[in-house]
Amino acid sequence: MIYDKHIFICTNERKNSTRKSCGEAYGLELVSKFKEELKTRNIDLKIRVQKSGCLDICDFGPTLVVYPEGIFYVGVTAADVNEIIDEHLLHNRPVERLRLAKDYKKA
Repeated sequence: MIYDKHIFICTNERKNSTRKSCGEAYGLELVSKFKEELKTRNIDLKIRVQKSGCLDICDFGPTLVVYPEGIFYVGVTAADVNEIIDEHLLHNRPVERLRLAKDYKKA
């Protein structure tokens, strides 16, 4: 099946590490919230939400990426889900306040 939008939400959990990980900081909650919100709406798009492994930017807080645009969001909370759905998924307007900086370079 081809999707109009595909959301990968980091649910990685690092055991015995000093680095942050999204799974411990809301990753699974975000997956549930996106699925719940999308299910309650009558949206004429094929949208897939799924867990992913590490997106390698966990230091910025809970992360997800939306395809086909390849836009990464960081520091996402359950309170941000409706805004991402309304703005990005439905109207193709990225939520700039949550977007990973375009000039971000992994050290």
